[in-house]
Amino acid sequence: MKKIEHQFTIEEYQLEELNATEQSLMHKATTATQLSYSPYSNFKVGCAILLENGETVVGANQENAAYPICLCAEGVALANATANHHKVPIVSMAITIATLNQKVQDPVAPCGLCRQSILEYENRQQKNISIYLKGEGKKVYKVNSIKDLLPLNFSDKDLS
Repeated sequence: MKKIEHQFTIEEYQLEELNATEQSLMHKATTATQLSYSPYSNFKVGCAILLENGETVVGANQENAAYPICLCAEGVALANATANHHKVPIVSMAITIATLNQKVQDPVAPCGLCRQSILEYENRQQKNISIYLKGEGKKVYKVNSIKDLLPLNFSDKDLS
């Protein structure tokens, strides 16, 4: 047997410790939660993406009574970036939540499908995307690449 260890770093900040650009991006993600259509879960997710040209695009989760066909905020924001800013690299993303029934203080990470989608963007642009995660508290987690949240990932290299 061989034991393989994967190591990665999560940086933890308080919201006010972020620089002005990072705080603005997180604020836009928080505002994007208001665009959420989530009558079934009451779990609103907002995502803001900072592009290399300085522009920001947002997305919010869109639910459906048939849960498997819902759209995650990250996927909506990524589609928005691609549709409206084709070939402009993504620098960073901020993802946050707002709930109605409970308060989730700690940062919440993207689902597996969104992690895979973000990985595809990183691979396509050959550049890491910084990801900021926040719950309803002031604690913010930062990872420097989606690979930190998806260490055993599946990519185009596996299809060769």
